[in-house]
Amino acid sequence: MITEHETFHRIKKEKNRFIVPAIIFSLIFYFTLPILTSYTTILNTPLIGDGDITWAWAFAFSQFIMTWTLCVLYSRRARRFDALVEQLKDEVRS
Repeated sequence: MITEHETFHRIKKEKNRFIVPAIIFSLIFYFTLPILTSYTTILNTPLIGDGDITWAWAFAFSQFIMTWTLCVLYSRRARRFDALVEQLKDEVRS
């Protein structure tokens, strides 16, 4: 009965609209580092001047930032999903 409800399909559609692109982006972003470091030398250049920190380190650090950003974005979006679930519960009980 719930799976046939219009609000259920709306929840599913909204979640997929966020989750699928986020997963695709994060997988591409994650696997770019090992691919670039294994098959190219593009990330071996120093980040600033002749320093010891290369672009590989900057890219690796940016993966932590990307992960935390996606977590925050999903947490904010999840509040909306929770509100829709509560709406669905109310509609089903009626």
